[in-house]
Amino acid sequence: MKVSIDDVVLPGDYCEDIVNAGEKSKVILGPGLRKEIDKVYITKSGVLRKRAPNTYWVDSYQKRYVPSRAENVIGVVVQKAGDTFRVDVGGSCTATLSYLSFEGATKKNRPEVQVGDVLYAKMLIASKDMEPELVCVDSHGKKGRLGVLNDGFVFKCSLNLVRKVLSPNCPLLNSLKNEWPFELAVGMNGRIWIKAKTMRETIAVGNAILGCEYLSDSEIKSMCTNIASLLAGHVS
Repeated sequence: MKVSIDDVVLPGDYCEDIVNAGEKSKVILGPGLRKEIDKVYITKSGVLRKRAPNTYWVDSYQKRYVPSRAENVIGVVVQKAGDTFRVDVGGSCTATLSYLSFEGATKKNRPEVQVGDVLYAKMLIASKDMEPELVCVDSHGKKGRLGVLNDGFVFKCSLNLVRKVLSPNCPLLNSLKNEWPFELAVGMNGRIWIKAKTMRETIAVGNAILGCEYLSDSEIKSMCTNIASLLAGHVS
């Protein structure tokens, strides 16, 4: 079935708008799309989205993560195997992470990573025919915000909520940071890490994020104000 942008789509549908756009300029196909010969087919149900200039994907509600190249994810080290670490990222299999994939790491200067550590990493290789591979540096060899996440609190959520939190139009993070300081790392694999001054504030931020999934922008702002008032009342 032929579909257009913002339509509800099902696996097997195809979109000619994407093919026509690809004749004029480069097109980026995101999750839920696959090109077969001269057509672009839908591979999962959801809503077909477009971001200028030519990025297309299927926006769907799901909890199972399918690794995708260049995405930032939050994983847990589950095993040391020689010169590599095995990291659980929530996919169908664990991802590998070389000890040399850290800033300044050498054979003599190995990173301090232990089984059970929480990592913020970038997906370097993601293919259906190969196991995923992670790195904790950017293209310039710098760690930036990647690496081991110390302390804090990690929780799981739907991939749809992750995309909503990261959307520039979502008022959640701006509303929360005006109330109290905190650190946040959001993984595209449906995991979020939070660290605030106190455990109560950390839990409050987590509850606000989980509670905003089905709220409008005005309802999100109101919820953040109410949470801040409750915390202020408890402290006083």
